Amino acid sequence: MSDTASPANTPADNLPEFSVGEIAQAVKRTVEQAFDRVRIRGEIGRVTVAGSGHMYLSMKDDNAVLDCVAWRGTVNRFTHMPEQGLEMVATGRMTTYPGRSAYQLIIESIEPAGVGALMALLEQRRKQLAAEGLFAEERKKPLPYLPGVIGIVTSPTGAVIRDIMHRLRDRFPRHVLLWPVVVQGDAAADQIATAIRGFNAMIADGPVPRPDLLIVARGGGSVEDLWAYNEEVVVRAAAESDIPLISAVGHETDTTLIDYASDRRAPTPTAAAEMAVPVRAELESRVLDAESRLIGGAARLLERMRNDVRGLSRGLPHPTRVIEQKTQDLDNLAETLRRVMTLALNKRHGDVRDLAQNLRRPEETIAKKQVALAEIGLSSRTLDGMLQRSSLHLSRTGSDLARAFDQRMSEPQQRLGQLTKLLESLSYKGVLQRGYAVVRGQDGTPLSRAADVTHGAALAIEFADGPVAATAGEGAPPPSPPKAGKPKAKPKAPDPAPTKQGDLF
Repeated sequence: MSDTASPANTPADNLPEFSVGEIAQAVKRTVEQAFDRVRIRGEIGRVTVAGSGHMYLSMKDDNAVLDCVAWRGTVNRFTHMPEQGLEMVATGRMTTYPGRSAYQLIIESIEPAGVGALMALLEQRRKQLAAEGLFAEERKKPLPYLPGVIGIVTSPTGAVIRDIMHRLRDRFPRHVLLWPVVVQGDAAADQIATAIRGFNAMIADGPVPRPDLLIVARGGGSVEDLWAYNEEVVVRAAAESDIPLISAVGHETDTTLIDYASDRRAPTPTAAAEMAVPVRAELESRVLDAESRLIGGAARLLERMRNDVRGLSRGLPHPTRVIEQKTQDLDNLAETLRRVMTLALNKRHGDVRDLAQNLRRPEETIAKKQVALAEIGLSSRTLDGMLQRSSLHLSRTGSDLARAFDQRMSEPQQRLGQLTKLLESLSYKGVLQRGYAVVRGQDGTPLSRAADVTHGAALAIEFADGPVAATAGEGAPPPSPPKAGKPKAKPKAPDPAPTKQGDLF
């Protein structure tokens, strides 16, 4: 029998034999016992969220890649969501996945790796929201000069609300509505966004007045303390607000993303109160100054207009003098018309007398005819015939003469009637028919001015239907007479029509 050992008798035959499942479970127990609680730092690689809500991601460095899993309940508790390229620190337990012969980290919590990682995440989010136009200047609304109601989103127990209220009381007290929220922690972002949208959802004339201005404020703190104001839900709520919004988060050197989306950023909550309302004393001073300037301007305007009226009045004649002059012109025209009418009538009468002298009387004509008949010795029959013919001719001639005389006299009579009517229309008595009166003194002289009347003097007031005696007494000055109109032009007498027998007038 050979001394050489056969393969069946090698030392490997003494190793325990495992199935694939047994070795996988053994490795799983070993890994979980050795790495039950670990913190791993690395760069986030791919991030995938399954339909079930579980998150699958990878963490890597220069030497290796580690698969990670976060269950749905854990994902909902994340304060900072993992993003590709961001360096973060994950806390959890190591395990294996036998189905792929892989090991992985079950994440229980995850956070950025220090302030630098938070700032990188902040800058990345700022660029993303800026690309959507949430920080554009044209979206920003002007603040109301003096809001009636101011809505404040902050903690009800901190010093911020006391500082804002104190500053508002000092400058200009306003009606304030406080929406209490937590200002840091996991629930802060949702509460702040809900408060902003809640104020915007109020009805203008509802039981609770809708604010005219919003202030979102909190005190200073670290980047982690102020992180709620960097959350996307808060930034979008601020950008969508229809009510003008002032952000006053942290101190002057602190900057959060809500500052970019708000309509105005205040370095401190106290400065936000100063932006919200003006100083009441300064406003009253400005109003008084504007009132003084308005009164002075109105006084200067009235004085300038008064001077303009005085200058214009110097260039206009006094209404009384105009009436006096027109009255005198009317009297002169009436007197001239009276003289002209008298001369015209006298001339017409003379023409009529001359015409009458040139006409023969019918009796004289008959007598001449009778003498002529007697002289020629005609027989009685011849004489009767001649007389009849002469009488007939004489009768016709008399009729023609009377008709011609009537026709000749009708035109002068019509002209005389027209001139008489013109004289009556120009007479002062026609003025009396329109409601005026003539005041005469004791000697019958017309009086045209109040200065010509002495107290107690006897007067005669002539109306259209007759005179009335009166005695002058003291009383209110007479009203200003109406402005005299343009005098009527004297009518031009028409030219007399030519006739065969001449003009009677």
